[in-house]
Order: sequence, then structure tokens, then C-alpha cells
Amino acid sequence: MSYYIRILGTENPDIHLDDILEALDEDGLSAKVDALKNEQPEKWTHIELKNEKNKLLAVIERDAVTGDGMGKEELDEFRASILDFQPASAAKWLNSFFDRVQVIYAFRLLPIAMEDDNYDIITTVQTCIWEKVKGILQADEEGFTNEEGYHILWQFPDDADGDWNCAVLNADGKWENFSMDLANKEQQKAFKQGQIPTGAKKRS
Repeated sequence: MSYYIRILGTENPDIHLDDILEALDEDGLSAKVDALKNEQPEKWTHIELKNEKNKLLAVIERDAVTGDGMGKEELDEFRASILDFQPASAAKWLNSFFDRVQVIYAFRLLPIAMEDDNYDIITTVQTCIWEKVKGILQADEEGFTNEEGYHILWQFPDDADGDWNCAVLNADGKWENFSMDLANKEQQKAFKQGQIPTGAKKRS
């Protein structure tokens, strides 16, 4: 089964393949980016991302949220799915945020992409696109972030662990950012209730 990470953008500019290659070069990474279907380098809808050994790491699909296309269909699926997850305040915020989404970039990751050097390539490309489309992130078996990249909806498996940057909405509707221990059941409970967990480390 494929593992996906996604960018949900509130803007939909053309992103030239050279912009992606430049971002990789700035991070000292070497990779290949190939547009499929003989598409123009700035009008692509499908690209393959390979490492310097020509090993395929990911296929990235760009879907505008228009009409009855794939982007609109995927967004509708997200609207339905988030209702089953907590915090409820985050689900409500996301439902409203989805109205602003103009494009979805879906990264289908191969297992090799999760290796250290290869994953650096994935995160650089993700950041490059995210900064241009100004939106939020989503990952399978994790959930959604806010616009700053802090995790806001609990969709982790029961055995999740490790420190994680999260956020909850305060009484004024502003995000409160912090780092929590995913394995700590009390912190899990507080987060799902939309509260900053006891022992969490505040982030500015």
C-alpha cells in the first residue's frame, strides 16, 4: 500500500521544475525531476522524483481543486473523514480552511524514500512547493498541520511515539504551538480535547 503526504495550497502558481532543482541544490542535494506525459516544465501535473542513483523515490501529482476533478474529490473525502477525529476545534477549523484550497500536491512515496538521504530530498521538494502555494500539510497515519506546519489533528496509530510539534486553538481562535510526547497517554488525551498538555514544551 502506498504512503502519501500532501500539500493543500491556497494559491496555485506555476512551479517550474528548475525551481525545485534549485531548492535541492541550495540544500546540497542531488536528484532528478522528470515530468511525465511530455508536459511543460512549468505546467506539469505528474512528475517523478529520483535520487542521484536514478532510483525512483516518489511520484508527485498536482490536482487543481476545480469542478469535479480529482482535487475536488479528494478534498470532499477529507471533509468527510476529519469528522471522526479530534480535537473537534481543529476539525472545524480544517473544514473552513478547505474552502480556500485551490490545489493539492500528492506525494506517493516508495519505501526507499524513507531512507535518511532520500527523505531529505522529499522534505526539500515538499518545502519548496509548500512555500509557493501557502497552505497546510497532510500525511497518512498522522493527520493535518496548520499553516505553520504544526500538527493539529490526531490521526496517529495507537502505538505512535516520539516528540512531535503540535498546536491547539485557544479561546481567541489563535494557534498555541508546542512539542508533546506522542506516547504519553495523558498528553494524548489533553491534545484530543483541544488543550495544551501538561509537560508540553511551548513553541513560539
